[in-house]
Amino acid sequence: MKTRIFLAFGSLAIPAQQPAWAEQLYDRDKWANLASDNRAHDVGDIVTVLIYESASATNRVGTRSGKNTALDGNIGVAGVDETLSFGIGSSYRGVGETERSDRFVASMAAQVEQILPNGDFIIVGSQNLLVNGEKRDIQVRGRVRPIDIASNNTVASSRLANATINYDGEGFATRSAKPGLLNRIFSFLGIG
Repeated sequence: MKTRIFLAFGSLAIPAQQPAWAEQLYDRDKWANLASDNRAHDVGDIVTVLIYESASATNRVGTRSGKNTALDGNIGVAGVDETLSFGIGSSYRGVGETERSDRFVASMAAQVEQILPNGDFIIVGSQNLLVNGEKRDIQVRGRVRPIDIASNNTVASSRLANATINYDGEGFATRSAKPGLLNRIFSFLGIG
């Protein structure tokens, strides 16, 4: 209960100045932290992982071989000249090419699971989505230095050491994209 002290000057009453206490000036629940750091810093804290992975690979193989054998000769008997010629030749040229390009972009939350002795964090996160009957699962795990966490509490997946990023899904579209049973059998036998 607050008590107010008034000083009376004739018929005029003026409240007396009371000293302000620190508890009265700052209320943690009512004031935002002006110089706070919102980055993860303890086990259980959340950090947003910005996944942007892009990879491409090209593999080209070419083989070329050739062989020619020739045999020539002349035969002459009693004024008749015959020319005999025999030749064998073979050549082979094979070319193989493989090209692949992948791109994966996502943003998800991960939790600090462990703090290593040098201060690095082990973060782990998973996200399960169900969109139009298609189930998508994303998991991320890796080691991040606190200095790599931006001031808005995000970290790029390229800054994760020992990163494991899994993206998997199932549903009608996923099943439709897979080759059928006969195609898989022919491919296994090397005839398809």
